[in-house]
Amino acid sequence: MIEKEAALRGTLWSLGSVVVAYSGGVDSAYLACVAADVLGNRALAVTADSASYPERHRRLAIQVAQQFGLRHEIIRTNELDRPEYRANPANRCYYCKHELYTHLTRIAADRQAVVVDGNNADDRGDYRPGRQAAREFGVRSPLDEANLRKVEIRELSRLAGLPTWDEPASACLSSRIPYHSEVTDEKLRMIERAEQALRALGFRVCRVRHHDELARLEIGPGEMARALEPEVGTAIVRELKAIGYRYVSLDLQGYRTGSLNEGLLLRPA
Repeated sequence: MIEKEAALRGTLWSLGSVVVAYSGGVDSAYLACVAADVLGNRALAVTADSASYPERHRRLAIQVAQQFGLRHEIIRTNELDRPEYRANPANRCYYCKHELYTHLTRIAADRQAVVVDGNNADDRGDYRPGRQAAREFGVRSPLDEANLRKVEIRELSRLAGLPTWDEPASACLSSRIPYHSEVTDEKLRMIERAEQALRALGFRVCRVRHHDELARLEIGPGEMARALEPEVGTAIVRELKAIGYRYVSLDLQGYRTGSLNEGLLLRPA
């Protein structure tokens, strides 16, 4: 693990100047901090603020940037203005990343820098259409190049004192909407409020999958039993109905990343 981190530092040094796609999640926070340590002012962390970016993640990104002295900018991206993105095809992430990298490459060009992202070695086998956009824009993935896995990034983050080291996996709010169901600002706000309600009730690892009038809750295995307690279940239903959901269901498979990709296997080619 230490050798991999040394390789990461060597890669960053060889790039000379970088613009980090910085969401504030486990991977990008670690990458941004190492880049700042290696390159100083030649490392810029850029956070893209948009309708699909949760407010909670924005606050965390700012907190880490301030705590570790990162050069940090927040820009506005408008993927929701793109008809292809709103249509929510299976490659929706491509259009989101295309919007993001359009902005980041312009910033990088002014700084004679390279755009880098937080993809790691564990992401290689996952369905990630956004990688196509990364290749088109020449984005580098230093964590992946150093063969760093998620568990190693978490441990290195813990050793570095990063508060993100044990954060649950994060993804944009649009990932809660089934493919081919239109992405709208109204849906995104409902999802965000629903997940805020769950966290206010004490749940740490959770997702609210949006199926029109139905909210399908994915809860971490260690918290599932609590969600089934009568008083807690009643509170969940009350809070989510107040947000606008008519039905509230608990997915017995529990929390898992990319669960909406399961539906891709059921659709005709």
